[in-house]
Amino acid sequence: MDFTRVKRYQDLIEDWPAFLDACQAPLPTTFWCNTSRLGSHELLDHLRLDGIQPTELPWYPGGFKAPFEARPGKTMAFVLGYLHIQEEVSMLPIQCLDPQPGDRLLDLCAAPGNKTVQAAVRLVKSGSVVANDINVQRLGMVMRNIDRLGLTNTYVTRHNGSNLPADLGKFDRVLADVPCGCEGTTRKNPDLLWSEPPDLERVARGQLAILRKGVQRCRAGGRIVYSTCTYAPEENEAVVHAALEEFEDLRLIPCRVPGWTCSPGLTEWQGRSFRPEMTRAMRIYPHQNDTGGFFIAVLERAPKEDGEP
Repeated sequence: MDFTRVKRYQDLIEDWPAFLDACQAPLPTTFWCNTSRLGSHELLDHLRLDGIQPTELPWYPGGFKAPFEARPGKTMAFVLGYLHIQEEVSMLPIQCLDPQPGDRLLDLCAAPGNKTVQAAVRLVKSGSVVANDINVQRLGMVMRNIDRLGLTNTYVTRHNGSNLPADLGKFDRVLADVPCGCEGTTRKNPDLLWSEPPDLERVARGQLAILRKGVQRCRAGGRIVYSTCTYAPEENEAVVHAALEEFEDLRLIPCRVPGWTCSPGLTEWQGRSFRPEMTRAMRIYPHQNDTGGFFIAVLERAPKEDGEP
C-alpha cells in the first residue's frame, strides 16, 4: 500500500510497520478535570453514575483515558463543564509551556480552544489568557469552550497571528501552535495517509511569521512553545532554526516530559543542516505512546541584564 503522505519519513522512524499500524488505529478518548469547578474524585463520582470508569493519565494530574466504548462527551458532567475532552498528545504543549501563577499567556492560533482552556484552568486563581485566532467561525468554538467551562480569566481577540498589534503588550508565556500539514492526525483523518502534501515552503513561511511575532510579544525571560501536529522538518526544525538564527536572545531549551517516549529533533534533512541543539526538541510518533503525532520545541528569551532598558 502506498502511504503517499508519510513514506518520505520511513528512514527517520524506528519500527516503520508499527508506525503505519498506529497511524490507522482508532484514537483513544482522553480528557481532563476542570479543577476550577470540582476535584478529580468528584468528577469520577459523576462519571460512575454514567457507567464510565476511566483510567488516570500517569503524567498529567487530573487527566484521564476513557474506555473505547465510553462517550464522556455525552454525559451531564461534560454539559456542566466539569471535564474537557482533549487528545492526549495535544495536552503536551501547555505542559511544556509551564504557565506560572500571575502569568499573562498568549495563544496565537487558539481555535478550537483546547489548549487555551487548558492553560486558563491552570491560571484560574492568578493569571490570564489571551486567545487569538484569525478565523471568526472557529473563534466561536473557542468562546463556547470558555463559556461551558465557566472561565473568566480568558480574553478573545481576532487578528492574524503574524501581525498581532503591539498594544496588546508583552506576555510571560506564548503558545505558537501553528496551522500545519496535520500529518500527525491520521488516526482521526486517515485519508491524509494517501493525500498529497501542501506546498511546504509556503506553509513554513507563514509558520515562521507567526513564531516571529510570538517571540516579539514575549517578554525578556519569558517562554515560547512552538508546536505542530505534523512530521515535516520543513514545518518543524527548519522554522525553529530560522527563528534561532534571527533572534540572538532566543535559545532552545530541552523539551522532555516524564512518562513520554519521544524522538529528538533532527539536525539534518535532505541535505539541509539545522543547529545541533535541535535535538532538544521533541518528535512524537503515534506508535510510541498510542497517541497522535506531534512536534514541540521550547524556546526562551534571555532575561535583561541589570541596567538594560
